[in-house]
Amino acid sequence: MPVMETLLREFFNITPDPPVNISHRHWGVPYLKRLAHLDESLYEDFYSLWITLMVVNSIMFLVGLVLNSLALYVFCVGTKSRTAPLIYTINLAVADLLVALSLPARIALYYSGGGCVACSYVHTFSYFVNMYCSILFLTSICVDRYMAVVWAAGTADRCRSPAVAKGVSAGVWFFAVVVTYSFQTTALEFGGSSCCHLPVLFAVTLLEFVIPLLVIITFTARVACALANDRLMAQSRGRRARAVRLLLAVLVVFVICFTPFHVREALVYFRLGGGREQHVVAYHTTVTLSSLNSCLDPVVYCFVPDNFRSALRRAYRRREPQHSSAAEVTTPRRNSKGSGTTMAVVYSIASLTFSPCTLHPASG
Repeated sequence: MPVMETLLREFFNITPDPPVNISHRHWGVPYLKRLAHLDESLYEDFYSLWITLMVVNSIMFLVGLVLNSLALYVFCVGTKSRTAPLIYTINLAVADLLVALSLPARIALYYSGGGCVACSYVHTFSYFVNMYCSILFLTSICVDRYMAVVWAAGTADRCRSPAVAKGVSAGVWFFAVVVTYSFQTTALEFGGSSCCHLPVLFAVTLLEFVIPLLVIITFTARVACALANDRLMAQSRGRRARAVRLLLAVLVVFVICFTPFHVREALVYFRLGGGREQHVVAYHTTVTLSSLNSCLDPVVYCFVPDNFRSALRRAYRRREPQHSSAAEVTTPRRNSKGSGTTMAVVYSIASLTFSPCTLHPASG
């Protein structure tokens, strides 16, 4: 059979399987394997999808590792004060870096054809922890921007202190880890029973996705409406316009990365959708899209006050070699020059990567 015909038959599902009856009992046997979709027939039935998943996840691993490692280095070296938005952004970069570092476990899971149970546990735990940390930190950044441009200065300053930001960040990590660990441990202990995992999963979806999405949409609309106020000073108007760009960037990341996965979860909960093939393809596609945020979130860094580009310039200046006197020995000078050349290359790569974000640093 020609390769093109094989691909068409796979993607357009010419002979679909009957729909799967996803009852609570069916879902619980065994639950962890169904959660990770460790389908041993993925290689045989969806070979093109199997290859695509391996390649795409490998690319996301490399890109996410480089961009988020660079972002963490720049924010830690190129910034002096730890403001609330910077604290949230650093935590977001850590979560995205952990998403990238978890992708090799997913690649091994695909390569093993569902035979690596340890890879399944690592993949599902790291995936849900880091995905919901990313969602909640993006929401925290948006709430912080809303308070900075809409609330009165005194109230906003109290709620946006570094101590509050650190407490919120610790709470986000604790909440994501405890909820995911408890949920996964229950799945392992009661994998063969008919316990109601789906309602729990749906409740977590509602709490950690729908509510943050509504918060972002509401705050974006309110800040945009504030821009229509003719009495705003030019400086205040520019500040709010930058906040709108930040909120829109976060909203785009939500729509592209997280919405497809959670829409699929809702369809599974309400027993909608097609047969087994459609569920497997939809799961792997939406999981891959949700991990794409580790590559897209660096765009958000450009809109955060004390943004990525200005911090990168400061980090570059700190590493820039100083003019040496004629009395200096040759070897140290050569090493300093090499260090400056390395930073120049890093600065050039990052500038090209984030070149669409040409905003001036925002205040507050």
